[in-house]
Amino acid sequence: MEIPARLRPLLDPDSPVQRLAARLVAAGHECYLVGGPLRDALLDEQSDDVDLATDARPEAVKQLLDGWADAIWLQGESFGTVGARKDGVDFEITTFRGDVYRADSRKPDVAYSDDITTDVERRDFTINAMALRLPDLEFVDPFDGARDLMERRLRTPRTAERSFTDDPLRMLRAARFIARFGLEPVPEVVEACIAMRNRLEIVSVERIRDELSKLIVVTDPTAGLWFLCQTGLSDEFLPELNAMRLEQDPIHSHKDVLAHTIAVVRNTESRPRVRLAALFHDIGKPKTRSFGEGGVSFHHHEVVGARMTEERMRALRFPHTLTAEVSKLVYLHLRIHTYAMGWTDSAVRRYVRDAGELLDDLNHLQRSDCTTRNPRRAAALGRRMDELEARIAALAEAEELSKIRPPLDGHQVMTFLGIGPGPIVGEALGHLLELRLDEGPIDEPDAYRRLAAWARERGIQPAGEPPAG
Repeated sequence: MEIPARLRPLLDPDSPVQRLAARLVAAGHECYLVGGPLRDALLDEQSDDVDLATDARPEAVKQLLDGWADAIWLQGESFGTVGARKDGVDFEITTFRGDVYRADSRKPDVAYSDDITTDVERRDFTINAMALRLPDLEFVDPFDGARDLMERRLRTPRTAERSFTDDPLRMLRAARFIARFGLEPVPEVVEACIAMRNRLEIVSVERIRDELSKLIVVTDPTAGLWFLCQTGLSDEFLPELNAMRLEQDPIHSHKDVLAHTIAVVRNTESRPRVRLAALFHDIGKPKTRSFGEGGVSFHHHEVVGARMTEERMRALRFPHTLTAEVSKLVYLHLRIHTYAMGWTDSAVRRYVRDAGELLDDLNHLQRSDCTTRNPRRAAALGRRMDELEARIAALAEAEELSKIRPPLDGHQVMTFLGIGPGPIVGEALGHLLELRLDEGPIDEPDAYRRLAAWARERGIQPAGEPPAG
């Protein structure tokens, strides 16, 4: 066969891949390059995966790796997979197998097999059911995966029902492949996802979360997200998506919230935090929709949405820090509209303070949130964002906007007022911070004078004079 350019470094006779294959063959075993590397090479895409399949059982694989590999890991050994690293290349070496989930179990029973055809038959989709025999480079494609890949078709090697019974997560993986490779699922795949979506209940939350995370960062996840919604798969782990299938203004038939949401996700850069914020930014709208003389409104949907985002991300067991960051972006995503009349220095300082380390993501999310087809409205929002970013840049030159804090610290406040730790200290610091946000930098003598005046209004007599200078 003609070797795709992307595979040539892996298949060089001196490469770690070929050297490992030679060790397996010399010991009387078979070795095949399988899965992602072949698929991606046929599409001229880079793949960092090196997945090998062999008839050698895990114990034999470990013995062959011992003393040769730079590192070995065995987390997947119970499923027939041994991990290894050699000369900077990471491998997963898996014994030919067939996985079958028990109806009530999240963990598969592993049954080994002795031939490559049986092994690839149990794989998720035909585009991943190809293999390349090593070291002699015989291409094995019993289910026409290469043709499906070229014709942009998503099929399963066996019936879709059997494939998804073996591992229900494959239904979510279908969404990722549809989006990443621009594939069209055959009707059998769509029908099986609709009929079997409740099988996701046996899949761990962590696996579902990880698959959603992989989908959300493909270059354009639009088709995959629509697939999840239209098959009802998203209802099993993210019901808020289809709940957004409502028109923002049913009288004028404006774009529904779900279509807008998916468009915003597409508009954003392929980074998990901002993509998740785009996915969740309007989930509070269904609960806050109301109708009045001025039309439809969604008052405080950012507040409700932030709370819903936190609850859903916790349920999906996203990391706590990421959950807090995404929820905060959802809460702040309307902030640009708060200052429609213009950006005062005080408003800019508060905006930067509230956004904190999320400032760039917040600006990007708000720009991406504009999906209107009205060029004048789009231009107006663009100008408003341009003005905001210009104001931030101008103030940043004069002030350390990212480090805005009260002009005095807690120790200085307690010493000056003659008080110990307690709520009064926090209130005093809050007052000083508000002054700083309103007026800009305040020197220390002026800060003490302001603190003294604030304290006397509350019946607190300062214990002494401010430090000299």
